Amino acid sequence: DVKTLVFTSSSTVYGEASKIPTPEDYAPLEPISIYGASKLACEALIISYAHSYGFNAVIYRLANIVGPRSKHGVIYDFFQKLRKNPRELEILGDGTQKKSYLYVKDCIKAMLIGLKGLNRKVEVFNVGSEDQVDVKRIAEIVVEEMRLNNVKFRFTGGINGGRGWVGDVKNMLLDVGKLKSKGWRAEYNSEESVRLAIRTIVRETKI
Repeated sequence: DVKTLVFTSSSTVYGEASKIPTPEDYAPLEPISIYGASKLACEALIISYAHSYGFNAVIYRLANIVGPRSKHGVIYDFFQKLRKNPRELEILGDGTQKKSYLYVKDCIKAMLIGLKGLNRKVEVFNVGSEDQVDVKRIAEIVVEEMRLNNVKFRFTGGINGGRGWVGDVKNMLLDVGKLKSKGWRAEYNSEESVRLAIRTIVRETKI
């Protein structure tokens, strides 16, 4: 009886896209991580099932979604590291990795708008902010919101050109024009989303 299936995919399905911002119809899709490959495989299965068994599917390729109750990702990792050692922060990679960050409330609004007026059996939407923030700036924002001073940043240098880990996409920005054409706009940019997220984490955690 299911009429529409919604799947949260990831920007990582694009791999290292040569076109930035990256639109939904970008090709070829060549993920560079196991995580990205698993998301792309899920997309393929969902598309085939939708056509085979007569239901609709909406696939959202998410940027980095941040906000309350998140227990993973660079913001939370920085927070935990600084709780243990407020004088020094280890930063994976060279700090220049640039990505899009979207506050969770904006993400939810985008997903609800995407469900309206579906015209195709399968729809794919990018969901993200329209700007980027690099890892070093994220570290600075976390330090500011934790009200710390004289924190030394120690970059690991990373691998393969300054990446934080194997499969880390160093530059990611999604083209969200398709969702904007349906009336969606993000309320917060990447820096504002990061700041709101860490501010909530600090407020809700006993330090």
